[in-house]
Amino acid sequence: MHLDTDFKGKKVLVIGAGISGFAAAKVLKRLGAKVTLSDAKDEAAIKEDVSELRALGIGLIFGAQEAALLDGCDLLVLSPAVPIAIPLAEEAKRRGIRITSEVELAAALAKSPIFAVTGTNGKTTTTMLLGLLLAEKFGKEKTRVGGNIGYPLSEAVLEAGEGGAVAAEISSYQMEATEHFRPKVAAVLNVTPDHIKRHGSMEVYQAMKERLFREMATGDWLVLNYDDERTRSMQERAACPVFFFSRREALEEGALLLGDKLVLRRGGEEIALVTTAELGIKGAHNVENALAAAAMAHLAGVEAEAIRRVLRSFKGVEHRIEHFLDLAGVAWYNDSKATNTDSAIKALESFSNGIVLIAGGDDKMTDLTDFMHLVSERCTELILVGDAAVRFAEAARAAGFPAAHIHDAAYSMKTAVYIARRLAKPPAVVLLSPACASFDMFDGFEERGEVFKRLARELT
Repeated sequence: MHLDTDFKGKKVLVIGAGISGFAAAKVLKRLGAKVTLSDAKDEAAIKEDVSELRALGIGLIFGAQEAALLDGCDLLVLSPAVPIAIPLAEEAKRRGIRITSEVELAAALAKSPIFAVTGTNGKTTTTMLLGLLLAEKFGKEKTRVGGNIGYPLSEAVLEAGEGGAVAAEISSYQMEATEHFRPKVAAVLNVTPDHIKRHGSMEVYQAMKERLFREMATGDWLVLNYDDERTRSMQERAACPVFFFSRREALEEGALLLGDKLVLRRGGEEIALVTTAELGIKGAHNVENALAAAAMAHLAGVEAEAIRRVLRSFKGVEHRIEHFLDLAGVAWYNDSKATNTDSAIKALESFSNGIVLIAGGDDKMTDLTDFMHLVSERCTELILVGDAAVRFAEAARAAGFPAAHIHDAAYSMKTAVYIARRLAKPPAVVLLSPACASFDMFDGFEERGEVFKRLARELT
């Protein structure tokens, strides 16, 4: 059953005091619901300012979450950071209480089409680029970008109103409690091992990604990466038309890289967009991101010339292979968003060699074989931080990387930066691409990247 948007007088419990939870609580209160927001952490540990919620008359409960919270409850909304397997959600299921997500709430309230992007890597860059492309057709005032990108989807859809468009970054976490979601155009960029701790298996993780298009049908479009075996196979389970993008294959239809040109092939017509040299974002992975965004924009009706203009002007997103400093002939790059090995591999592939790599952090315990072989080929020095340092060092040595060029900076980004400054000789590249989560040392990849950039700039 689709979510009923008549919330007047309904008792709603929102779990998780993060950005999405706050947004859901405020939207539901505005729609007339009796809202309580609860978080298992103490109030002192909550980063968001709860005073606004109190002023709105939203109930706030912090600490232990007893089953009594569900008494009289009509709807339970889970924030993305809250697993659907928590005891309170299990009790809600037992009582027959509807469980939903902020994403499903947003979709139910949306009056403009949603263009959704998911995948293990590349989501943010593709979504931000897509937002700029959609604005070429729908206008900047009516186009919004939201979701797993730091701006709640529920707020984005309300701001877009009617006659607009919403570009949405969607994570696997957001889909756990989402039953009904139907984007107008959706893309799955890639699926590689990640978030296995949360989902339990690769199969469940992929199933969460596939929820993105589960309700899509004729009239919608699904954009898939032909070069990724897992995403290519999703065509078999899609009820809507599929449009592929590929960096390697000259398909009869799709968004393609032919030689050095990004082109669109559809209905017997071939539309040349830009060359890789003209593309504003660099690296083979960003060619894929650009192809996916261009395909989605084309299917949304954005004119080819507008697509060309945006592809040339878009310079990328912070914390994604971000060139932020040149110091004594050495280029410094912040790729803090590389929270898994697949993403870090893409960063390494963007440079030829001579890389001084800073890696490590909160270890996701994924296989390191391919990553460390590439480290051995492209890197001159490997500086390790955080929980993963010992395992990463062992894997590097097993891949043939010289032990004398492996440096343990313990839990200090400052030490890592100082070691990099001492070892990097022109024309080397210093690259922070951790291949790990950040939570052993930082609150998130954003803080990790900001600290890295600040410490590096202080060297000047």
